[in-house]
Amino acid sequence: MPTKIRLQRKGKKGRPFYHLVVADGRAPRDGKFIERLGTYDPITDPATVEINFDRALYWVQVGAQPTDTARSILSREGVMLKDHLLRGVKKGALTEEAAEEKFQDWLKEKASKIEQVAKDAELSKKELKKKQVEDERKINEARAESLAKKAAKESMKEDKKAETEEVEAVSDETAEAKAEEDVKEEAPAEEPKAEKEAKEEAQAEEPKAEEPEAEKKPEEKAPAEEPKAEEKPEEKAPAEEPEAEKKPEEEAPAKEPKAEEKSKEETPAEESKEEKEPKEEAEKKSEAKASDTEKKEADTAEEDKDKKE
Repeated sequence: MPTKIRLQRKGKKGRPFYHLVVADGRAPRDGKFIERLGTYDPITDPATVEINFDRALYWVQVGAQPTDTARSILSREGVMLKDHLLRGVKKGALTEEAAEEKFQDWLKEKASKIEQVAKDAELSKKELKKKQVEDERKINEARAESLAKKAAKESMKEDKKAETEEVEAVSDETAEAKAEEDVKEEAPAEEPKAEKEAKEEAQAEEPKAEEPEAEKKPEEKAPAEEPKAEEKPEEKAPAEEPEAEKKPEEEAPAKEPKAEEKSKEETPAEESKEEKEPKEEAEKKSEAKASDTEKKEADTAEEDKDKKE
């Protein structure tokens, strides 16, 4: 098989880099080669090609068959055009000077095209940057508008909250004022009730105080009548009785009711029933004793009368 001009892959994964070589068609892609003509880097924009023009033209004139990618690279560098012009010179269609002029004109056009492409690329980059800047500005404006709207909504909400708080404060103040007025109105209404209750209690206590006084009056009257009854029989007695006997008889019943009155007056009007019962019993006993003493005195007086007679 004839020799071939092809690419031999080098570089790393994801970053390819190629060598342009002349190799036997039966050899593997990355295997043994005859000669290396140059390099090709497709990653750069535009792609960078470094080639030995004379050696590449020699191998093309000898008959080495380039692959499709290698042919495009050689034609881009002008190797294939030069080979075509030299064949025309051999045939006599062109002179060497005319072929050289055409080749130089082509190189100039190629250089101008490359420059234009580079300029377009720069312009495109600038335009892209401008577009990016404009897009960013629009995005920022949209964000600013959205933030302004949110801030306006929040301010409205805060204003509403403040208004509601003020209304609530006013309502609370009015409610407190009403409550105070109600309390003031209820207080004077309760005072007469308390006064009425106090009056009723006083009236209920007055009859209790009157009861012991009513009890005192008959008790006081009873001992006052007794000495009168005693005095009558004594007056009927003869005048010969000694005066010494009359005095103790008159003084004894008079002293007894006084002691009873003092003991009754010392007791308070608001005594409970439990305290009154033993006092009443004591009074009854004292009355019984007084009546017994009176009977004994009456008996002694009668015996003295009998003796005198």
